[in-house]
Amino acid sequence: MLVSVGIGHPVDPADTSEFQALAASAGTYAVAVLLANRSRPDPKYFVGSGKAEEIRQVAEANDAGIILIDQTLSPSQERNLEKLTNRRVLDRNGLILDIFSQRARSFEGKLQVELAQLSHLSTRLVRGWTHLERQKGGIGLRGPGETQLETDRRLIAKRIKTLRSRLEKLALQRDTGRHVRREVPVPTVALVGYTNAGKSTLFNALTGSDTYVADKLFATLDPTVRQLKLEDVGEVVLADTVGFVRELPHELIAAFRSTLLEARDADLLLHVVDASDPLRQERIEQVRGVLQGIGAGESPELLVFNKIDLLGEAPRVQRDANGLPTQAWISAAGMDGLMELRAAIARAVRPRQQRRTLHVQLSAGAVRSLLYQRNAVREERQLDDGSWELDVELDAAEIARFAGNPGVQLRDLAPDLVRRGEAA
Repeated sequence: MLVSVGIGHPVDPADTSEFQALAASAGTYAVAVLLANRSRPDPKYFVGSGKAEEIRQVAEANDAGIILIDQTLSPSQERNLEKLTNRRVLDRNGLILDIFSQRARSFEGKLQVELAQLSHLSTRLVRGWTHLERQKGGIGLRGPGETQLETDRRLIAKRIKTLRSRLEKLALQRDTGRHVRREVPVPTVALVGYTNAGKSTLFNALTGSDTYVADKLFATLDPTVRQLKLEDVGEVVLADTVGFVRELPHELIAAFRSTLLEARDADLLLHVVDASDPLRQERIEQVRGVLQGIGAGESPELLVFNKIDLLGEAPRVQRDANGLPTQAWISAAGMDGLMELRAAIARAVRPRQQRRTLHVQLSAGAVRSLLYQRNAVREERQLDDGSWELDVELDAAEIARFAGNPGVQLRDLAPDLVRRGEAA
């Protein structure tokens, strides 16, 4: 049974539809949907005693096995509703945590979900030990319930500490990987967006990968990183991250922080949006809110409106006054507009790209090799002493970094290149 509650306003049908999709993703079948409105949450039941009784009656009439509430309940509110309805009650956070526990496949993903679940469960231990509650006074009648709860809390706290320690080690490994990629240096592009916007489908279409794809919320959780070759840029690291959703539980944001740092440290964010979603602007703002919370709010962003085949739109790229791409309209499933998107990514990931000439001595042959690996060399001339003049296209900061190597000097553009640029 699904219960959608609007606090201070009527229930939004779109929110109810999303909650139904979340319930379906968890593997449940909805036998009844009940809507409720309140000016403020009720301390005991969240929905008020009258509506709580109605929930009990509807659940019994439809033989519902579990009651899902589309709000965040306190432990006592959850417990009171369970006692009243004699059924398992789960709030929005608990439902999302359950979906995550089903979807996690990698070792790191499983640890992250377990940490989030234990953090959520630690405030709800009373419910699991009602058979050990302290009995009424009298010699020999005092039960061990309170002691058992304290022991259980200590065990959970110990497990949480162990999980955090393991995740910190994995986070260090991730940081090392990001550091190595920065040393090369290879641009990093992170796919972000609302869940079920088509990120994994786009990831597969761009990289030829076989990441799991399904028409359900949170179909994939574990971050995947692949190489992508772009014209005039060379190799780019493309990272697929976990999807966001309205009111994502704080426990999950904290647990998946190391994964979400892929987005924070990226050179470019590909913000994938379901173009057919009537609330797409609201979804965009919700994703940007989460990105702001992890420190990625100021990262360069390219909006990718996916699923244009559902609208009958043509693929296109929109640019700002400086010629930099700001929006791309594509269909990842239909492979429409992907060539234009690749060109837009190449332009957006190198917005300050310049064409300069580097003089490379024989002793700096490794730098020449690295420039070719980056696909940055546009023209090469070998001089009489065996050294090279390389016309390269790179960011100004990268050009300065390469020019800082021993045996490498920065020169002005060759005269014919200057004339060519003036003619253009």
